[in-house]
Amino acid sequence: MEDRVRFAFEKLLNIAHQDTGQGRRVANFILAWWNAEVHGGFDLTDLANVDPHIGEDMATIFTWLAREEDLVYPHDYRSEIEQIIARWRPQAQTA
Repeated sequence: MEDRVRFAFEKLLNIAHQDTGQGRRVANFILAWWNAEVHGGFDLTDLANVDPHIGEDMATIFTWLAREEDLVYPHDYRSEIEQIIARWRPQAQTA
């Protein structure tokens, strides 16, 4: 993961831990990437409901993923993502 992508993702992870509407939307984005089948997809209209800099960080991740030859998952952040799952999807598995 490139440094600029890592920086954007780490900012999103911090927001996803917050108990706010933006935190929920960012968590939806991250969890859709992690496992959409288990945790649900991401509603693109949610981009209108986050601050522009948050949407730009999401776009950074999305653009980076689109340029990769194979789908990449943020396995290095598994424990942090599991915390987000526990907060926002307590009924779901950590798959």
